This record gives sequence, structure tokens and C-alpha cells, in this order.
Amino acid sequence: MFNTRKPGLSVRTAAAALALSTGLTLAGCGGMPSNRSLYSVHQPVVERVNYTLDVASGSGGLSYSEQRRLDGWFDAMDLKYGDKVYIDDPLNAGSTRDAVETLASRHGILVESGPAPTTAGYVAAGTSRVVITRHKASVPSCPDWSARSDVNLGNATSSNYGCANNSNLAAMVANPEHLINGAEGTGETVVMSSTKAIDSYRKQAPSGSGGLTANNTGGGGN
Repeated sequence: MFNTRKPGLSVRTAAAALALSTGLTLAGCGGMPSNRSLYSVHQPVVERVNYTLDVASGSGGLSYSEQRRLDGWFDAMDLKYGDKVYIDDPLNAGSTRDAVETLASRHGILVESGPAPTTAGYVAAGTSRVVITRHKASVPSCPDWSARSDVNLGNATSSNYGCANNSNLAAMVANPEHLINGAEGTGETVVMSSTKAIDSYRKQAPSGSGGLTANNTGGGGN
């Protein structure tokens, strides 16, 4: 007898073909964007770095040579807005603090009144440690073109979305710490500040309130 059935695929062969086609489909979708929101995946990251300088000090404060060395260090560190300066002085001498405050004020920086942050090592006897705390902001992994742009079946946001804006923000912010806590207000609004000049002008006494001054404008005698 002859087999009259048409030749076909076995169950095992069909399963292998189905698995192969599924794998090819998933491979074609690999690397697609997965962020379904409008928020950037890469956000600015703020890190804190401490720089230290030990200066010879005593109950009489800093010598002139140590003040020059400290002033040169401030210049080399480009001490600027956003930096914080601390003093770790075992003697807690007021003269040492006065000297550091005078040098820091040349850069528009006030010395912090709180305790200095913990730094490596220890402060040797007869020295004081000046600490500069500086915050840096950056956006890691930007730019990010890892996700494909030609296949986006989920209508997701690009992996590079927001990299330009966030990188510019991290580079331009005057005090990177404000990205974490924001700037603290003084309780005074812009309107209150702008009206100070107007209030001062209004409170001034009129120029003619003292009356006219009599001047002798007569000519000479006959």
C-alpha cells in the first residue's frame, strides 16, 4: 500500500520554526526605547568634594607668611560663590578665625560658623585646618544614543531625551547645591527691595522746606 498523505512538518520541526521566528522578532525589537514617560532618564548628580590646607597657628593666630600661603591657596582654588569655608582649629582661637575670615572675605565668602566636615587624617598640634567644601554637578552617561531610533513600537521617549538641557543646567548653575535643596530665601521679595529707593526718596525733606536764603545782590555805592 502506498501512503497517500501529503508530506508535512513534524511537531518538533514546527516548534523549532516557531521558536526561531519568535527569536528573530524579539531581536528586531531589541534596543528600543523603554521610557514611557516624559521625564529624562538621566538627571544631574551632585557630589561634594572637600579640599584642605593645614596652616601653622597658635593663640596669636596666623603669621604673615602663613596668611600669604593661605591667600595663595584661595587664589589657586578659585574660591567663589557656592563654596563653603570651614576652620578646624583645636585651640578655637579667635585670632585665627579673624585672619581666615579676612582672607576669605576678599573673595566674597563668609566662613561657616558650624563644625568643619570630617576629613582624612588629623590636625596636628600647632596647626589649624582650613576646609573648602565644593559641590559639583554632572549628568552621567550623557549623551545616550544606546536606544534605537528607527524602531519605536511603544512610542517611548528617546534615551537621550533631556541630556542637553540637564547637562547645560549642571554646567551653568552657580551653586550646584541648589539642585538638591534650593536657594534659601531671606524673607524679602523683589518688590520690597525695589521700593527701598522710592521710600527713601519720599522720606527726604523737600529742598525748599528751609525757606529762601536772603542774598545781598545790591550793587556798589553811588
